[in-house]
Amino acid sequence: MNGQSFFFLALLKSSCCQGHYEVLTVPLSPPQCLRTLVGHTGGVWSSQMRDNIIISGSTDRTLKVWNAETGECIHTLYGHTSTVRCMHLHEKRVVSGSRDATLRVWDIETGQCLHVLMGHVAAVRCVQYDGRRVVSGAYDFMVKVWDPETETCLHTLQGHTNRVYSLQFDGVHVVSGSLDTSIRVWDVETGNCIHTLTGHQSLTSGMELKDNILVSGNADSTVKIWDIKTGQCLQTLQGPHKHQSAVTCLQFNKNFVITSSDDGTVKLWDLKTGEFIRNLVTLESGGSGGGVAHPRLQHQAGVRRGSRNGTEETKLLVLDFDVDLK
Repeated sequence: MNGQSFFFLALLKSSCCQGHYEVLTVPLSPPQCLRTLVGHTGGVWSSQMRDNIIISGSTDRTLKVWNAETGECIHTLYGHTSTVRCMHLHEKRVVSGSRDATLRVWDIETGQCLHVLMGHVAAVRCVQYDGRRVVSGAYDFMVKVWDPETETCLHTLQGHTNRVYSLQFDGVHVVSGSLDTSIRVWDVETGNCIHTLTGHQSLTSGMELKDNILVSGNADSTVKIWDIKTGQCLQTLQGPHKHQSAVTCLQFNKNFVITSSDDGTVKLWDLKTGEFIRNLVTLESGGSGGGVAHPRLQHQAGVRRGSRNGTEETKLLVLDFDVDLK
């Protein structure tokens, strides 16, 4: 890998309840904190980044739009009446979901709230936005599909029997993960449930969908690979090297899956065979707060791992997938 290559990675500090960020470049020797974005008065619970813009959502009920290069807060977005729990950024608009049971559509250039989507009766936990439709999942067990321009709910997707924690949306299919242990695949046009994916034993908190392949991470410590067209489970990433605690984050490409867990490890797996390849990070203290992030480099991925108890330094890696990682 070219040593001059770098990217910005927005991180929640392990002490995220302080309500600020650190922005670092990777790789550097040693890594250097470029800016600390200070302004929230509560914990930061959600964030998105695109190019030079960072959006953060907080328990202080606001979103903030930041310039990553200067650290300047460009806009503070007011309107929610409780914690901003999730968001999805698409081009010049961000959709935020809150514990106040509403979603808001914002113009990040002007800071204006364009639309308010009301219909959930409990906290909104996850949201996806493709520029045309908004999909939201909430603690009322419901998934909703919206036309944000008219503020109309097009479909209410009913079937889960507990809180909805995770969503994926590819423009055709909605995939929802719930505390009821199931994952459901829906047709976004009709609102019909196509498949119910069973096999996990607990909450599905993280998923990624690409080309009809879904990878799901679960609080039962397993990761599963699914074909959403057939509803078939293709692989379960388990065995003697499996995670020992809840899977918190994952990413995959056509060859590999990277998973992060509350057990303090980040693991690399073969997507097609389900074979464990190696541990990328192991924290002696265990800990939590790890993440896997995709920069804008086609064949590289960034990995962050930090201990929640603060006993170990945050670890940052840049992985080059053009080499043989085995």
